[in-house]
Parts: sequence; C-alpha cells; structure tokens
Amino acid sequence: MSAATCVFVLLSTLCGSTVVSGLLHRPTNVHLTSYNMDLVLKWGAPEGAASSVVYTAEYRSTVSNYRAGCVNISHLECDFSRLNTSISQYGKYSGRVRAQLGAESSDWVESNQINLDKDTVIGSPSVSLFSNGATIDVSITDPVFAVSTLRNAYSIATYNITYWKDGQEEKATSLSNIQQNRVILSELDLWTKYCVKVRINTERNHKGSNPSRTVCERTTSNEGVPWVAAVVTFVVMAIAVILVVVTVVYRKSISHFFCPKDALPQHFKEYLLAPPNSSMYLVTCNSQPPEEIYHQVSIIADNRPVEEGCASETEGTSFHKQSDIAVVER
Repeated sequence: MSAATCVFVLLSTLCGSTVVSGLLHRPTNVHLTSYNMDLVLKWGAPEGAASSVVYTAEYRSTVSNYRAGCVNISHLECDFSRLNTSISQYGKYSGRVRAQLGAESSDWVESNQINLDKDTVIGSPSVSLFSNGATIDVSITDPVFAVSTLRNAYSIATYNITYWKDGQEEKATSLSNIQQNRVILSELDLWTKYCVKVRINTERNHKGSNPSRTVCERTTSNEGVPWVAAVVTFVVMAIAVILVVVTVVYRKSISHFFCPKDALPQHFKEYLLAPPNSSMYLVTCNSQPPEEIYHQVSIIADNRPVEEGCASETEGTSFHKQSDIAVVER
C-alpha cells in the first residue's frame, strides 16, 4: 500500500464520514417558510455531523443578491424577518445555507422560493363572545404579523363565522364574507349554549387562515332582565326607607353625635367666677388719687406816669386795680 493511500485511509478513519474529499456534508431538507408574514429558513443537520458544526444562512429577493442572515449559528433555523427590516410584504424570496466545521465548509444548499403575501400561513384570529339575552356578540381580533398588518397586506380580508349549538356541529350555520370584526348573532334559542369558530379569507392568499379555537357561550332569557331590574329597585327602596326610619327614631342621638354641646368642667367655672386676688390688682383698687401741687402767683398793675403822647396809646392797656391770680402747677 502506498504512503498516499495510507494517509487517506488514516484521515477517513479519524474524521469519520463528515469529511469527503476535504468537504463537509451539506445540510439536508432546506426549505423557506413563512407564518404571519415572517421569513424563516429551516434545515436538517448533515449526515453524521458533529455537535460542533455551525451554519451560515443567507437570503435574497428576485431583485437583489444574497444578503447575510445568520452567521456561525448552531441551531437549525434562521428568522430573516427579525434581522432585517427591508423585507417587503409583497416580495419573492429564497434562501441558502451551508455547514462549517473549523476551516472547512460544505457547499451552499438552495431553498425553495416563496411569495410572502401568497404563501405565508395566516395564523388563527382571536375570538371572544358576550351573551345578551337571545343574542351573542362575537368580537374578532386579527393575528399579529411580523411584517405589516393583516389589513395593510390584504386590502380585502373577510371572516367566515361558523356557529352551532353545543354538541350539534354537524348542523352548523356559516356567515361568509363578513368584513366587520364585531358581529351579533341574533334569533338564537334562549338558555342554549352556542359554539363559534372563525377563519380569515383573503383574495391573494387562497389557503386562508388557520381556524380559531372553538369558543362557547350560553344565551339567557330576555324576560329575566326586567325581573333583575325590579329586584334591584326594590332593594334600593327598602334601604332608603330603613335609613329614613332610623333617622327619625334616633334623631336626637344623631344630632348629639354630629353636633355635641360643649360644657366646661365645674372647677373651670369656679376659677373663672372667683374674684381676682392679684397683688397688682389690689394695689390699683385701694390707691388714692395723687395730690396736686401748686404755687400762688400775684400779678401787680404798673402805676408809673405815662407821657401825653403815649397816654392815648397806653390808655387801653393800663391797669387800675390789682388782681390775685392763682396758677396751679402740677
């Protein structure tokens, strides 16, 4: 056996079946999927792949080259819609993936091609029911899309509502092409349990949505509503009458409770009525008015002779008698 042959046999034994002519086996079952407008590439591990194998996935549209998606990942799928916001709700896409182990890589494996709006799987709508007498109010909520919304992606989206009496699904009634997300089911039997299921239909996506889960609700009686109102009215009136009677009977107690009469303690009254015994007060009451001090002052008239020229001028000012005037000084 030649040396080259021995080396080849030795490498084949050490590396196992994952190496063929220096290349890894390619990933298997590669396919591109879409659920509620996401874009996910899925694949299977290569035959006999080691646990340390990693993968790189890319995608492209019909008008662009391949773009990087997930690089050196260990799990077996890649969600392109979470990595890139340039994905269009009306785009046509394909993907590819390859395996890597150290410095070695497998060949690229191409996926199928899908139209996002036509091939996506539309999820189930959410349905809630509300009973009102002999009618049931059906409220529908659209599924959440990864790209855009149901109403933006599909200009015409309608609901197919199917309802039946519990246990009689084979006799179900269907309402088609309903565009409102709130519908009232009328003319139902009283005190009967009905079940409802809803699907979404669009023009471009002919597969339609997944059906919603089955939701059930029981109708009631229209005649029961006035009785309930009458009972409530009676209870309210009875409580009002009881309150009036209690107020009249115990009005004094209630009045004292809300408006109590304040009374001073007896020792407070005695203290306030007792005469004051303060020393300053007693001194003020017993003191006499202060004595007035004064001096007697005499005013004497001037009897000196007056010249003739001045006699007439001083005549009115001369004094002919002496007066005693007392001036009091305090």
